Amino acid sequence: MDQQVKLCVIGQGYVGLPLAVEFGKLYPTIGFDIKEDRIRELQSGIDSTLECSKEELAESTQLSFSTKLEDIAEANVYIVTVPTPIDDYKTPNLTPLIKASEMLGKVVKQGDYVIYESTVYPGATEEDCIPLIEARSGLKLNEDFFAGYSPERINPGDKEHRVTNILKVTSGSTPEAAEYIDQLYASIIKAGTHKASSIRVAEAAKVIENTQRDVNIALVNELSLIFDKMGIDTLEVLEAAGTKWNFLPFRPGLVGGHCIGVDPYYLTYKAQSIGYHPEMILSGRRINDNMSGHIAEKVLRLMTEKKIQMVDANILVLGLTFKENCPDIRNTKVIDVIKDLDDFHANIDVYDPWADALEVKDEYDIDLVSTLENGKYDAVIACVSHDQIKSMSTSELKAVCKPNHVIYDVKHIFDKDIVDGRL
Repeated sequence: MDQQVKLCVIGQGYVGLPLAVEFGKLYPTIGFDIKEDRIRELQSGIDSTLECSKEELAESTQLSFSTKLEDIAEANVYIVTVPTPIDDYKTPNLTPLIKASEMLGKVVKQGDYVIYESTVYPGATEEDCIPLIEARSGLKLNEDFFAGYSPERINPGDKEHRVTNILKVTSGSTPEAAEYIDQLYASIIKAGTHKASSIRVAEAAKVIENTQRDVNIALVNELSLIFDKMGIDTLEVLEAAGTKWNFLPFRPGLVGGHCIGVDPYYLTYKAQSIGYHPEMILSGRRINDNMSGHIAEKVLRLMTEKKIQMVDANILVLGLTFKENCPDIRNTKVIDVIKDLDDFHANIDVYDPWADALEVKDEYDIDLVSTLENGKYDAVIACVSHDQIKSMSTSELKAVCKPNHVIYDVKHIFDKDIVDGRL
C-alpha cells in the first residue's frame, strides 16, 4: 500500500474503534467522533465498550482521536462507521449517515476515498450518501473522488472473532477504486478479503447476513411456542435433532441489539419501495419481536399456578444487555419483558454486572441492583447468559428466592430440574 495513506475513521463505537486501532498500527489514523466524552476517554486509554484493551490502544502508535473537523481535513481515506438504526415505525433512520456524509462534503478533496461500513439497504451509498458529498464539495464521484463499501462484521463482546481474523468484503465505485480499497483492507485483515463486483452487491451481502440469522432464530422461536403448548421441552428437541450432521444449531431467545433485530428492516424497506412485499422476513421479525410478551405471560401463568400474587410481587431479572458478556444495552429486548411485567405493578429488580449503571438509568430510568438480597424474590427470570450469571450455583439461585417462587430460564442457563419453565 501507498505509505502516504492518511486515514480517518468516523464513528468510534463498537465498529469504528477496533478498525481505527488496527489501521493505526500501520498508517496515520484519526478516530473521529462527535461525542466529546467518548473522545476524552479514548485519549486517556479507556474504552468503555470493552472492545479494545488499554494495551491494544497503546499498541496503535499512529492513532489519535478528535472531535474537530479541521483535524481530519488532511486525511485522504475516510471510513464511515456510524450507527444505522430504525425509528419507532421500523423504518430506516439514516440521520447519522446523512450527517456524516454532509460533514464529509466539507473536507473531501481531489483524489480522496470515502468508504462506508454502516449497514444499509442496497443502493444507499450511491443514491443517498454520495450525492450529499458531491453537493457540498462541488466534486464528482469517479472524476474527483472515489467511493467504496466494506460491510462491518464486528460481533460485540466476541474476543475470538476480531477485525483482523474475520474475512472482509470490499467494493469500489470503479474497478481501480475497488482494487485500491481491497488492498487497503488486505494490509490489516489477516483472514483475507473478498472483492465484490459492485457496491450494491456488497451492501446486499451485509444486509442478508443478519436477515438470515433473524429468520432462522424466528423459526426456532416459533417451534418453542408450539412445543410449549404441547408440554415438550424445546431444548431437548433441539439437542435430539442436532444429532443430524446438517441440522443448524440455532436456539430460541430474545433478538435485540443493533444488528439482527434492525438490519432486516433495511432490506424490507427497500423491497417495499420497489413494489415487493417480503413475507418471510417480516413474519420472522414479528415472531422475534413478540417473544418478550410470551416470556412475561409465561412467568405470570407460572406465578398464578403457584398462587403468587403478581401485584407487588418482587421479581428479579438477571441480565439486561442485548447479549452475553457485553455492556451494550442498545435495543435490548429484555427491556420489553420488564415493561410487560411492569404493567402488572410488580416490583422489579434488574441485576447486570456488565451494564453501566449510569447509562441504564439515563436510557431506561432503571436503577440496577449491585447485590442480591436473600429470600426476597417471588420470581427470577434469567434473560442474559453472562458468565457471572452462569456461574451461580443452585444454592445461590435458590437463596435469593422466597420459599414459594418461580424461576424462568430464557437462555437455558440452569439445570432443568431447578427451574419452573424455560424458553
